[in-house]
Amino acid sequence: MAPNGSPGTRDPLGHVACCREPIDPAAVLEAVRHVDAGGNVLFVGTARGTTDGVATRWLEYDAHEPLAVATLDGLRRDAINRFDLVACAVVHRLGIVPPGEASVAVATSAPHRASAFAAAEWLMAAIKRDVPIWKAEERPDGRRDWLHPESAPRPGGRA
Repeated sequence: MAPNGSPGTRDPLGHVACCREPIDPAAVLEAVRHVDAGGNVLFVGTARGTTDGVATRWLEYDAHEPLAVATLDGLRRDAINRFDLVACAVVHRLGIVPPGEASVAVATSAPHRASAFAAAEWLMAAIKRDVPIWKAEERPDGRRDWLHPESAPRPGGRA
């Protein structure tokens, strides 16, 4: 089990997981702590209360969880190789996420800070582009807009 008690993948170089409860950013950062890492970066993406001037009641994330975890793990392994990381961890929230709570946490560790920062930024772009996790924004009037990834259909064709 990965931190937060959710199924995921774990190895000595970090882990990935999807969870339905709040993400513990400190646990994600702790998962990449290593004596050989001089640079440790933690990025936490949080649900906004306003998007493009419109209030958001909450976000909802949905995924084909086994495929999402496998894709996240492939990206994690790519980042380790591409940026010469010591370790990397990614946790993505599923279900309802109220404004102000974490939707995703990415932690990277490397011998030097430049690689750790570059890897975290690259991972976030790759996650948004490649991982089959769909996001809906719920507005105060009850309207829901499903977003991301644009190239993939929403499971079950629901809107």
